Amino acid sequence: MRLLLTLSGLFLGTLAMLNILGISRFVVLGSWTEATGWQWGSWGDVSFAVAVGVLPYPLTFLCTDLISEFYGRRRANFIVLLGLVINVWVVGIMWLGGALPGGGPTEEAFFTIRRLTFGAVTASMIAYLCAQFVDVQLFHFWKWLTRGRHLWIRNNGSTVVSQFVDTFAVITITHFYAAALPIDAAEPIWPQLWVFIATGYAFKLLAALLDTPIIYLAVSLLSRYLGLDPRREGDVEHHAVGPADAAAR
Repeated sequence: MRLLLTLSGLFLGTLAMLNILGISRFVVLGSWTEATGWQWGSWGDVSFAVAVGVLPYPLTFLCTDLISEFYGRRRANFIVLLGLVINVWVVGIMWLGGALPGGGPTEEAFFTIRRLTFGAVTASMIAYLCAQFVDVQLFHFWKWLTRGRHLWIRNNGSTVVSQFVDTFAVITITHFYAAALPIDAAEPIWPQLWVFIATGYAFKLLAALLDTPIIYLAVSLLSRYLGLDPRREGDVEHHAVGPADAAAR
């Protein structure tokens, strides 16, 4: 139980944090301009940038993969739904904070963050539900297909597809609903959106590939800790350890 609480807490805390940070700032990885060519860390004619809220996002997929691996699909899906509830709670608090009378030197900053949070949460929650459910379902499909072997296939196969779904959805919704992307209105929209989609997806894909040795190590260590056979599908309580021991862990 401690492991489940730890993974769930890390997942939910990261999810709430990234939606508050959201699109408050864009990290510029690099850009290309016709005059100077490629340059790092500055805007140009074609800029490759990711929202600061994207930086911790790959961690959420690692958490759901570990929950799926050890606790089964039902618990992973429940955590995904709980993440939606947490973000509705965040939006509710932000709305309440703006509706109550107040003031102070940070008033303008609060309402800027509030506006961006509303737009980011709306976009990310639609994308999040689609992507996380795709991730969980594909993870278990690959686990069934490989009979519990080849962890790298289900880890990467589920995450690669689900993160493209997430990136495409969150970029397009953020632009068309919240109008919060740094888009040049004088230029065609879709080429600019595809640059944001490609940049965000490349970042998430790289993170997904880098987390393969991490999930192998985590599964190996946690399997020994829990006394489990990681090739078996399902619930910790149904494995080698006794119900009382499993619940404690």
